[in-house]
This record gives sequence, structure tokens and C-alpha cells, in this order.
Amino acid sequence: MAHSWACRLTPQVRLGIGTTALVVTALAARHDRVSRGEARAFCAVNGLPDALQVPAWAIMQLGTLGAVPAAAGAAWRADDRELAGLLLASGTSTWALAKLVKQVVRRPRPAALLAGTRCRGREPAGLGYLSGHAGVAVALGAAALPHLGPTGRALTVTAIPLVGLTRLYVGAHLPLDIAGGAALGLAVEALVSMAKPGNRLAPRDTAPQPLTGRKPASREPASQAIGRQSPFRNLGRKQILQLGGFLRG
Repeated sequence: MAHSWACRLTPQVRLGIGTTALVVTALAARHDRVSRGEARAFCAVNGLPDALQVPAWAIMQLGTLGAVPAAAGAAWRADDRELAGLLLASGTSTWALAKLVKQVVRRPRPAALLAGTRCRGREPAGLGYLSGHAGVAVALGAAALPHLGPTGRALTVTAIPLVGLTRLYVGAHLPLDIAGGAALGLAVEALVSMAKPGNRLAPRDTAPQPLTGRKPASREPASQAIGRQSPFRNLGRKQILQLGGFLRG
């Protein structure tokens, strides 16, 4: 189902969805206010038991900058150089653009907006909106999904939202930050996919032929076509000269 869903979403559709969601979440996050629904969702995840900290940290690494060359290297070793390039370009571009968007929106971290926020591990520095981890995870996942088998697709679809949830759990981001990061990753991956040489429409000399199993007719000059269809094509040279003499007489 995930593979079928991804195939229906063309790069143009993914770009539209990602850009729209990015603008909407950025406008909502600029007010430095946390809605009641966003606060409840954050507290529900942030208040989970501390025993989950070790597995949460491991999952969180799937959205770091280091995950980009690791994923690209795995694709390269699997002899899928096209996928390796997509992963490297999508993941790195998303990580870099996330830094830029943070400076534009300038939303603080959850601890500055919600009392009682539990920060696990090293306290995150910098700004909250948007989540670079969520962006990188979505960019890598969206690029890899069409290239994976059933097991790989299931793991990818499961891991992507878990990366965002772990960022809520450790107190680094609010739900709007995760949604904005995911939107950025989807939009960047779509742009990279659209820029692939294989997606450019090459000019064609002939119209597409239906898959009938027969060899398509080749183009030939008009003089050859007329000669091939001439009623005299089966006549020998002697008969043609005799016919020419008869006509002159």
C-alpha cells in the first residue's frame, strides 16, 4: 500500500503538498504560541517513561546528518547509483535548508514555551521550528521508498514517524516543528527528483507506438515509399524497356 501510494504521488504533487504544509505550519509557528491541542499532543509523548530513552536515541539517529552518507553509501554498495545520488542530494539539502528556515521563523524550543517540559539527554540548543531530524528522515524515506522491497518499505514507513516522535519525547521539538520539518523534506525530495536527467522529456522523432508486439514502421523518404508501392515493382528490366517502347510507339 505504501509503494502504491508513493507511485501515485508524482514529484509535482509531492512538491505541492510539501510546500503548502511548510507555509501553513510556518505561519502558525511564528506567533510563539502553543495551541491547546499541540500542547496535549506534546505532553502525551514527552511524558512517556524514561525507560524508552535508549531506543528513542537510536531511532533519532535516522534523522541526523550522518544518516545521509550512510544511506547513500548503502545504496551505492547495492549498485543503485541513482538512488545513492538522490539520497545524498535530498538529505543534505534538507538539512541545510532547515537551518535557514529556523532563522526565518525563529520559534523557541519547547522548554521556553511550555512549563514542565522534560528534556532528556543533552539539552538542545538553537531554535525549535522546524525539525531537521524529521526533514532528513522524510527526505531519505521518500527518495528510497520506490526502490525498496516489501520489507524495506514497511520498515521505512514505520521509521519515518518514529523519528519525529522521538524528538517530542526528548523535549527538542513541538508537533508543529515536526510537521514543518516533514513538509520541508518532502518538498526538497520532490525538487531533487524533478531535477533528475531521467525526468526530462527528450524530443522524439516519431510518435509513441502502441505495444502490439510488432516492429514499428520506420520512416523513409517519400520517393522510396512511392517506388515501393509502384505497380511496376515486380517487372524485370527487359519488360520495362519493352513497355517503354510500346508506349512510345
